[in-house]
Amino acid sequence: MTQQPPVLDYGESTYEQDFWRGKGRDYEDAAERRALRRLLPASGDRLIDVGAGFGRLANLYRGHREIILLDYSPDLLRDARARLAPEPPLTVAASFYDIPLADGACDTAVMVRVLHHAADVPAVLRELRRILRPGGTLILEHASKRHLKAILRYALRRGPSPFTLGPYEFARLNYAFHPAYVRQQLAAAGFAIEQERAVSFFRVELLKRTLPPQLLADLDGLLQRPLAPLRLTPSIFLRCRAIGDPGQPRPGRPLFRCLRCHGTDLQPDADRNLACPACGTVWPVIDGIPRFRS
Repeated sequence: MTQQPPVLDYGESTYEQDFWRGKGRDYEDAAERRALRRLLPASGDRLIDVGAGFGRLANLYRGHREIILLDYSPDLLRDARARLAPEPPLTVAASFYDIPLADGACDTAVMVRVLHHAADVPAVLRELRRILRPGGTLILEHASKRHLKAILRYALRRGPSPFTLGPYEFARLNYAFHPAYVRQQLAAAGFAIEQERAVSFFRVELLKRTLPPQLLADLDGLLQRPLAPLRLTPSIFLRCRAIGDPGQPRPGRPLFRCLRCHGTDLQPDADRNLACPACGTVWPVIDGIPRFRS
C-alpha cells in the first residue's frame, strides 16, 4: 500500500440527521433520486455505491443481483445496515483511493456527493475504472463551481472565478470542480460520457422555504436533461461507460482484493475475518462490516 491523500472521515457523526433530515434537504434528495433513476441501469449483476454513507440511495438498486455499499466510516455503514435490515447488502469500510475489490469485479458503480471530498480526483477515477468491467457503467455526481449563483457572485466581485479549470477548495477536503475538468479526468481514466443531467436548479433557501419539496423536485426533473448542456447547476450527474471490449461474461468473478499483495483469494477464517493466504494479512470483520482501512 502506498501513501495516499487524506480521506474525510465522518466518524461517529449523525450525518443523516445533521445534514439531511435536520437541514431541510428533502428537495435535493428527491431531485437527485430522479436523476439517478433515469441514469441507472434498471437491472444488473454487481453494483457498488462508493461513499454510500448511511445507505440513502440503496433502495434504488434493487434491480441488481448483488449490492455493495462502501464507505470510509464504519459508523455510517452500521447506520446503513440498521436502515436496510433485516437483509442489508454487503457493507465494506475502505477508502475510495484503495478499493478492496478485484479488477473488473463490478458491472455498475455509483458515486454521489462523494467526489467533492477527493483531493486527488485522477486517482479516484482510476480506481473506479479498475473495479469496473469493460463496458460497465459509472454514475458520477460532482459539485460544480461553474453554477449560476457562483457566476453572479463573481460578476458582483463577491466570489472567486468559477471559470478557472482547477478545483476550488471551499473548505478542508471539500472541492468544487469545473465541469470541463471532470470531463478531462474521466477521459484520462478510461471513461466515455454517455449522458448528462443538471441537478438542483432550485437550491435557493427562499424557494425551499415557500414551495413544497416534491414540487421543486418535479420541476427539477423536467429541466435536468434539456438544460444539462448549459451546466449552470451546483450538481451535475454523468453516466459513463468504461471503455474496452466487454467480451464474454465471466462467471464466478472474484470479489475482494487484498490491499497489501493484491491477492484475490481472501477466505473467512475461524473468527469470520477475511484472511489472505498469499501474504497472511487478516482483514477484520466487525459488526458484519469488513474493514480494509490501513
